[in-house]
Amino acid sequence: MPSRIGIRREDKSKWERRVPLVPGHVEQLQEKHDIEVWAQPSEIRVFPDQDYRDAGCRITEDLSACPVVFAVKEIPAGFFDPGHTYVFFAHVIKGQSYNMPMLQALLDKGCQLIDYEKVTDEQGRRLIFFGHHAGLAGMIDTLWALGRRLEWEGITNPFADLQQTYQYDDLERAKADISDLGEQIASEGLPEPIVPLICGFAGYGNVFSGANEIIELLPVEEIAPGQVADVAQNSSARDRVYKVVFKEEHTVAPVSPDDAFQLQDYYDHPEKYRSTFDTYLPHLTLLVNCVYWEEKYPRLVTKQDLREIYRTSKQPRLRVIGDISCDIEGAIEATIQATEPGAPVYVYHPFEDRAISGVGGEGPVILAVDILPSELPREASIYFSGVLMDYVPAIVKADYSVPFQALDLPPEIKRAVIVHQGELTPEYRYLEDHLP
Repeated sequence: MPSRIGIRREDKSKWERRVPLVPGHVEQLQEKHDIEVWAQPSEIRVFPDQDYRDAGCRITEDLSACPVVFAVKEIPAGFFDPGHTYVFFAHVIKGQSYNMPMLQALLDKGCQLIDYEKVTDEQGRRLIFFGHHAGLAGMIDTLWALGRRLEWEGITNPFADLQQTYQYDDLERAKADISDLGEQIASEGLPEPIVPLICGFAGYGNVFSGANEIIELLPVEEIAPGQVADVAQNSSARDRVYKVVFKEEHTVAPVSPDDAFQLQDYYDHPEKYRSTFDTYLPHLTLLVNCVYWEEKYPRLVTKQDLREIYRTSKQPRLRVIGDISCDIEGAIEATIQATEPGAPVYVYHPFEDRAISGVGGEGPVILAVDILPSELPREASIYFSGVLMDYVPAIVKADYSVPFQALDLPPEIKRAVIVHQGELTPEYRYLEDHLP
């Protein structure tokens, strides 16, 4: 008898059209691995129900007959069936209070939870992610937001012709528009009031790789962090965009003047370090945040940093912060709320500590869409499904009735098992302190 898996319908947001497994891979699972696939119907999924039917998938509302269920985003607490295994982005590993009832339901029903976010190699590097596509969409939206902000300021600019990511038919159409924009900048130049245009990137991982793929479609000159102030003050180049990538060594320094920066020491003892990013911030036109952040780390940009910039200049150089990482009051403290693609930006008022919807007002524009890959649902799903496929047969065929120590899963997946037989696994027992 074949194994059976379910694909849950995404319903957290009307914008969430991604899928964990695309129809082509569903067909492979059934033909090559003898895994029967059922899926809930969906009116918004980027691949319509008929595509799944054509791949041999059964479309049904009830997935209770599926011992393993795959999804993308969080699953409501009332959905779980006793003893079943669920694979999705759970967003619980930081003890997120809004997802603790969901985690408690998994425990109460004796379930298994496998969290994509914790599927890692031996060095702790994530293996299943949407980060690259978040970077792609985030950079497109950041350039779109710049165009809208400059329009509000009365500055005619070539960025105003861009659309938001989700408004393009596909990624290639978006990239073609940005390439055309790049040719226009190279030949006609940028408007004088925003020259030189300096785009700073914080972070250099998967999210950055996507954002960088987009910015490199423009006529880019890369500069080192140490050159930023000089370029800002002395360059009048209109035919290029300056790009600068900031690593940890550029954004923090030891609190003690007797200590030197050491990357591993920073990871191990972040309390010994303070942010120094405020020295660069006034010189940037755009800041794109791609860093992973936890509360133990210094913030990249504080609310006080922004107050200082807007106190000393009526029209600061800084126009837009594209917070792709989107941690609320996290690395970018002015990210005071998350947004959705339909209303992706707000202005952070530095003196009133509030969000002003849209691109107009005193303060920088903040792009804080927390589901950016959903703006590229087809491309993101195809990539994600291709990586996940390497692990699906092992996840489906594992015997979850054995003790956790005997659970036969690839080590990458076993590291991601947060709940087994209704109990937190050893690495995640710290979450007991966060449960309701």
